[in-house]
Amino acid sequence: MVSPASRERENDMSIQTLTGGALLALGCVTGALAADTAKKDAVPQLMQEPGVAWTGFVARRGPPDPADFAHAKTFNEWSAPASGIGPVTDDPAHPFYNNEVARQTGKASSYRVADLDNESGKNLMPWVQEALKKQNALVLANRNGETRQARCWETGVPDIHEAPQSLYFIQTPKEVVMYQGGRVRRVYLDVPHSKNPLPSWYGESIGYYEGGDTLVVDTIGLNDRTFVDGYRTPHTTQEHVVERFKITDGGKTLNVSFTVEDPGAFYKPWGASRPRFLIKGQPMAEDGCATNNDDKFNQGFELVPTAAKPDF
Repeated sequence: MVSPASRERENDMSIQTLTGGALLALGCVTGALAADTAKKDAVPQLMQEPGVAWTGFVARRGPPDPADFAHAKTFNEWSAPASGIGPVTDDPAHPFYNNEVARQTGKASSYRVADLDNESGKNLMPWVQEALKKQNALVLANRNGETRQARCWETGVPDIHEAPQSLYFIQTPKEVVMYQGGRVRRVYLDVPHSKNPLPSWYGESIGYYEGGDTLVVDTIGLNDRTFVDGYRTPHTTQEHVVERFKITDGGKTLNVSFTVEDPGAFYKPWGASRPRFLIKGQPMAEDGCATNNDDKFNQGFELVPTAAKPDF
C-alpha cells in the first residue's frame, strides 16, 4: 500500500497538469462508485452528477438588491465561528469591498487592510503582526493588494476557501478529489497521517465522513510559502487545519468551516466558515489560469523565478 505521504507529493505544482477534461471523465466513472458507497455508509453526495458544482456566489443580473448584501459579503470573506477567535478582518478605517459588495452598495471596490487591534489581530504573534503591518503599508500605497489566486499562485490551506472559483468534488471509496480553478487537492479516506509528511502547497490531507452529511478533512505537512488568508497572514510549517464540509439546506448549501492551529504563528486556535451554493449545468473545464511569468499587476512583488540559461 502506498502511503499518503508518497501520494501527497503529487500535490505539488505538477498536479496542475491534470486538465478539466480528464477530471470530468474521471468524475463520470467514479460518480457511480460514490453513489453505491453512499447507499451503504450514508456518504454525503458532494458530487451528485457531472456538471454539479458549489459556487461562492450566484450574481444577480438585475439592479443591486439590499437583500443580497450579506450573501455578497461572504463571496470572498469568511464568517467568524459561533464561539472562539475568528479570522483576521478588515480595518474599520479601511473597509474591504469586494467587487460584488461594491456593486450592491455603490461603494468603490478596495483591497484588504488587516485590523491588528481586535481579538483576531491580537491573537497574532509579534512577527506575524509585523508582517501584516508591512503588508498594510503596501496596500495603502496601492501596491501588492491582489490575492495569490488572482496571480494564479498556489493558495494553500485554508486560503483556498477564499478563492471565488466553483468547487468540484470527485468521490471514490478511498479518496476525495477537490478541483477548483486549476487547483487540485486529494483527501485520503480512513487512513492515518504519515509520521513525517513532506511539506507541500496543500499538505497531506486525510478524511472521514461524519453523520451522513459531512466530510471532515485533517491537513498537516503544509509548507510556509503561502498565507492563511487574503490579508496575507503568514504561517509556519506547524500549521494544522481541520475542515468540515457539511451539506445543509436540503442539499442546496455546502457550509465549509475550519479551525487553524499553528503554535509558531498564533497564540490560540482560530476558526472561520463560508457557505457555497449548489449550481447545476456547469461542467468541469480546463482553467486558463497559469502561474504568472510576469508581474501582470505591475506591483514589483512575487515575480516568478526565471532561468538565465537552459538546463539542457
